[in-house]
Amino acid sequence: MFYVYILASRSRVLYTGVTNDLARRVREHKAGESEGFTKKYRVHRLVFFESFRDVRAAIAREKQIKLWRREKKVALIEAQNPTGEDLVVELEESSDEKQIPRLRSG
Repeated sequence: MFYVYILASRSRVLYTGVTNDLARRVREHKAGESEGFTKKYRVHRLVFFESFRDVRAAIAREKQIKLWRREKKVALIEAQNPTGEDLVVELEESSDEKQIPRLRSG
């Protein structure tokens, strides 16, 4: 699975990314493990994500969202996560041993 995700800072700065391991990538952002935008602006609250089976579809969606105005991104986030909570992702093994994301409030 591939994931397009949006992170937010407390000051509402947004970051859009794509990954094949959402839990790992969010942990990296939260820990500030790599230099860059999210570390500089403290953007590490997961507020939105979508999953895709095809990496090309995920990359195309990430590019689409990145081109949107802020208002449209906020509307997308609010449609899935009206309170803007930090979504904590836990991975569980399903019966076919694929990882499935499960949301819970953090």
